[in-house]
Order: sequence, then structure tokens, then C-alpha cells
Amino acid sequence: MSEDPRASPADVPRVSVIIPTYNRAETLARAVDSALAQTVDDIEVLVVDDGSTDGTRALIEEGDPRVRYLAHDTNRGVSAARNTGVEAARGEYVAFLDSDDEWLPRKLDRQLAVLDDRGEGWVGAYCDVASTGLSMGGRIAGAVSERVFRSAAPREGGQELAEALVSMQVFMGPGSTLLVERDVITSTGGFDEGLSIYEDWDLVLRVLSVGKLAYVDEPLAVTHFTGDAPAEAYVANDRRYLERNAELVETLERRGVPVREVHRMGLVGHYLSEGRFGEAAALLDASTLRRPKNLARLTFWSVLGLRALATRRTR
Repeated sequence: MSEDPRASPADVPRVSVIIPTYNRAETLARAVDSALAQTVDDIEVLVVDDGSTDGTRALIEEGDPRVRYLAHDTNRGVSAARNTGVEAARGEYVAFLDSDDEWLPRKLDRQLAVLDDRGEGWVGAYCDVASTGLSMGGRIAGAVSERVFRSAAPREGGQELAEALVSMQVFMGPGSTLLVERDVITSTGGFDEGLSIYEDWDLVLRVLSVGKLAYVDEPLAVTHFTGDAPAEAYVANDRRYLERNAELVETLERRGVPVREVHRMGLVGHYLSEGRFGEAAALLDASTLRRPKNLARLTFWSVLGLRALATRRTR
């Protein structure tokens, strides 16, 4: 890994933007440009190259001198890349941006303004997102989820937000929306390098154990959908995520919040959407089927699965 010396205290930027990347030279420039275009000037941008072989290094080193380049010799995963960025960051805050996403120019400005208004105890903020590149099914799923299943759970706060997040009443994309105090991340251990999915939610839960997150209700980040992990990856990561946060899960289960059932339904959805109906059925139980909203979800996911099967058969 290449290293840069830390700046003197007088040179500490307000925000360190951390962009992990792996073989995404074709989208990385867009992400970097959107970070440099922020209306907040007091920032540094760190690109962490997680073992790319596609010319990423040349792209960054021949580009804007305001961007610092860090590199892993081998691919270690997005969590390790973000941790490398946090370790090298000099800013009061760190903000994360995936290398296939981008920000609108006032993203950091709006988040910092909200935090300046909130004061002590509020250690970070996230914002809403706009998504592009989704299939027709994905766009429909998003619209249905927003209008039918969106909960009245709190979108900001501390413990109450943690409970809403782990029970999937709130969805956020921290990998491209989160701004948080650097010292808070380092004090809570950073990203779990054993997680490749839910790693950003897991970090948020640890942040919420020591402070509050504010929500900026504006789509200031744009996520570009480029594909999804297979259902098996979700199963393995979901198990580790719930085990790491077992105390919170047990607390909610004792209060009647069916956290494990909610997560199991999410896994069912991944299998159904891939057309793997047998594996989906193995995760279902009678209690799941008694909830009308679950039946609606199952119907929709099954339609997506049938379309996926039909598509594969015509190839």
C-alpha cells in the first residue's frame, strides 16, 4: 500500500472522501469528478485501489492532483479498502462513495449544514438516493416498496434508528451516502472485513451505539445499479450480520419485532427473483404466510423469478 504523510493540524480538511474501487476504471472518473465538484471546498479525496488490473492507477495518477492514491497489492474486499481509506484519512469527517456511483454537488454541504444545526451527540448524516440502471422489474419493485411497504419508522436518531435498520424498516445506502466523524469510525473498529454485504449497515449500527445520525431527505447521491450478488452470498452475510448484532436482535425479538423473520423473507426474495423456487420454499414457514404484506411480496418476487427463468431459456 502506498502511503502519504499526515498533514499538520492546520491543514486538516473538514471531510475526507473515501472511494474504494476494484476494476472500475470506466466509472471511477465519474465518481471522483462528483466528489471534486462538491460545493464544500475543504475536502480531500482518497481513492483506494483494491488490487485492480485495469489501469486504475494510471487513471488516478495522471488525473487531478487533489486526489490521493492508495493501493492494495491484492484484492481484499470493499470493507478492507474502506478501512485503509479511514486509516489514511485526515479529515474531521469521512464520507464514503462507491466507485460506480456519484454525488450531486451540494451533497456534503447539505449534510454538514444539518449537523451544524443539530449540535452535540449528532455524529453523522446520510441522505436519500436516486437509482439508475435498474431493470423494469427493479423500478417497479422500488415504486411498490415506496408506496405500499414504506414504514413510519424513524429515519434518524440513535437507538431508534438502529432498531429500524436491523429490522429492515429503514433502508439506506451508507456506501455512498454516509458522512460521519472519523474518530467515531475508528473508535468502533471500522468495517467488518468478513462481510461483503451488509458491511455498511453493520458499521452504521456501531456508529449508532455511540451517537446519532441525521437524515437529509433529498436524493443527493446517485447509485448506478450494475448487478447483484447471488442469493447464497446474501445468506452467508446475513447470518454473520445478525450474529454480530445478536444482542440488538434478541432485544427486538423479545419486544415482538420479528427481526429474523424479516431477514428470512429478504432471503426468500433473492431466491425467488432468481427463479430458484425450491430453495425459496425451504426458507418459508406458516407464520410468514399469515402476513398479507408478505404474500404480496411473494407474489411480486415470483413474477420476477418467472421472468428470469423465461429469459434464461431463450438465451
